[in-house]
Amino acid sequence: MAAEFTAESAGAVLTEACHSAGLDATGAELLRLGSNAVYRLASAPVVVRIARDSDALESMQRAVGVARWLETEDFPATRVVAGVEQPALIGGRVVTYWENAQDGEEYARLDELADLLRRLHWLEEPESLRLPYFDPVAKVRDGLRALDVVTDDDRVFLEARAERLSKEYDRLDFVLPFGMIHGDANVGNALRDRDGQAILIDLDGFALAPREWDLVLTSLYYERFGWHTRAEYESFVHHYGFDLMNWPGYPVLADVRELMMTLWLGQQVTTNERAAEEFPRRVQDIRTGGSRRDWQPF
Repeated sequence: MAAEFTAESAGAVLTEACHSAGLDATGAELLRLGSNAVYRLASAPVVVRIARDSDALESMQRAVGVARWLETEDFPATRVVAGVEQPALIGGRVVTYWENAQDGEEYARLDELADLLRRLHWLEEPESLRLPYFDPVAKVRDGLRALDVVTDDDRVFLEARAERLSKEYDRLDFVLPFGMIHGDANVGNALRDRDGQAILIDLDGFALAPREWDLVLTSLYYERFGWHTRAEYESFVHHYGFDLMNWPGYPVLADVRELMMTLWLGQQVTTNERAAEEFPRRVQDIRTGGSRRDWQPF
């Protein structure tokens, strides 16, 4: 069994993972601790990702395969480190090694994210990738089962909301083509590399689904959370060529994605103090129809 996923336990895995790959973990910087612990090494232009989910081997195998295929397509995306066997199982965790594309942390603009998604959605993935079908209803149910610290009242509410949304989702009439999606397409997963080019990162969510799923986070961040300006959102729509918010199914898709985000946060309340404060606030706002403008990004 893997230890509880904290900065300390992830750091221990990092040390062992770097040793096994012939790398030096000294001075490594923890960039984020969420679904993955992401470290930037000081000793080499390498980023090490350690998955929170100890059962993430299949998804990380897929991420590595996707990265290698995108490289053959000359698609601007994060690259895996060559010559290192991966994914690796270290200390009960799944570890992958990626080329560090930048020295600091600079995100792409929304219009650049739209260009990346438009180009991605034109690609035809090879059958060898064996991409799964994206099933948001299953993800919501998995998220509910994984909640350890939640009041009985909140659990009943979340389960009822999940059931209602699953029925509404089944009735949606999607208008964009079905095909390959990034799966977590938002500006936080589009970085600018050292040459100034926008690239996609975090490739483990690649799947087959209606393309609306790759647009909903940007719409949600703008319309409900206020994390994007109107001008930024309009630039995204102009460059991609479709405004999701004009599609009648957008509110349902936004509700489902919002619930997925909240349940993901709820799984971290025992190890993340910010998550422990944010999770009940989000549940209350969803329950009462309150404003999402105070929601904090993670």
